[in-house]
Amino acid sequence: MKRLAWKSLYGVLLFTLVPSLYSQIDDSRRELIQLGYNQQFVGHAPLSAYAFYFLNQPNFYRSNVTLRLAVAPVYLDSEVGFTSFFGPNTHLGVGLSGGGYADSYSEIRGGKWWREESFTGHGGGASVGIYHLFNPGQRIPLYGIVRNELHYTLFERDEETMPSFILPNDRLNYHFRAGFRWGGREPVMTPALAMELSAWYEGQFRTGSGIYGFGDRKVNPDSHLFWTRGLIAYTFPERKDNVALNLTLGTSLNVDRFSAYRLGGVLPLASEFPLSLPGYYYQEINAEQFVLLGGAYTWQINELWSWLFQAATAGVDYPPGLQQPGHFHSGVGTGVGFRSPSGASHVILSYGYGIDALRTHGRGSHSIGLLFQFDFERTPYHIYEPGENPLRSRGLERLFNFAH
Repeated sequence: MKRLAWKSLYGVLLFTLVPSLYSQIDDSRRELIQLGYNQQFVGHAPLSAYAFYFLNQPNFYRSNVTLRLAVAPVYLDSEVGFTSFFGPNTHLGVGLSGGGYADSYSEIRGGKWWREESFTGHGGGASVGIYHLFNPGQRIPLYGIVRNELHYTLFERDEETMPSFILPNDRLNYHFRAGFRWGGREPVMTPALAMELSAWYEGQFRTGSGIYGFGDRKVNPDSHLFWTRGLIAYTFPERKDNVALNLTLGTSLNVDRFSAYRLGGVLPLASEFPLSLPGYYYQEINAEQFVLLGGAYTWQINELWSWLFQAATAGVDYPPGLQQPGHFHSGVGTGVGFRSPSGASHVILSYGYGIDALRTHGRGSHSIGLLFQFDFERTPYHIYEPGENPLRSRGLERLFNFAH
């Protein structure tokens, strides 16, 4: 019972993404609390929720030092950024992270959550990143990023894990990530203005590879991921309506269950590159390559209330062992938003319909979502570049995901 209580707390209060590490040293003070929740009407899926406190503190100890700190109930992620460490336009970031349930894995296959094949993972690690600004003085910055991370993972059974299911070996993971980003978006639910073109590579290298499960799956010693994203968000000056569009493409080499792209759900801060599909389980669809097009329009009814319309569609190729009928998935959604008169609080209650989601009754699924943000600073708009891999939050197992 005690273990069940801890797992319930983890499911409700963990976070999957916070701006721990960005693609540049952010010179704005930020202090935020953010929460997100998705719930299905039909079917059973891992509880999809995050909650975290985030602090970005420039001039920490020294004028060229910035502290980024993200805290969730069972996880902490931190980074210290050193502005102009290698020269006027090249910055250094050194990070530490760790805690419980960070590397848990939920098996979702064929529209069903296989709890008997899911398990818990705990872990922690350290990272070093270098971030170079190529166009100083320009309104839209162009950054190059190189990031290295060592992360150790330990696995244990859930109460529902089948006794005959063999867990993966505990392992040391090394991630190398490099990319270019022109523009970016802020870590808020609905940025007033954003623009990004970016391209990335990540190599994942693991000890402890080998066969697990029922002898039918394996951990690959290395996986290689390539993805690119374009997005734009704009708020009309007079009406204050907001429109947002994004296109994300990804491909890979030698992926397994731990490195495959995972699409589904609507949790905009669940990863730095959220692969959202309204109405689906969170991270329901596994893909070794994909194209995802999404958009949202927010109609500002008055100064406090707004109405949201959103849609997304994706074409995917599945990894071995995770195939399902059909290669296209689409979802639509709507919702109502409220922003306090001070602008500090923002709440969105939404409904989503997964048009092609596979369920026991056939196709189609329904979900509701709740998003909440409280901004202590009410930081004014400022383009900067968050830069974490979209692949590390798995069904809310990854408590923190945003990189420097």
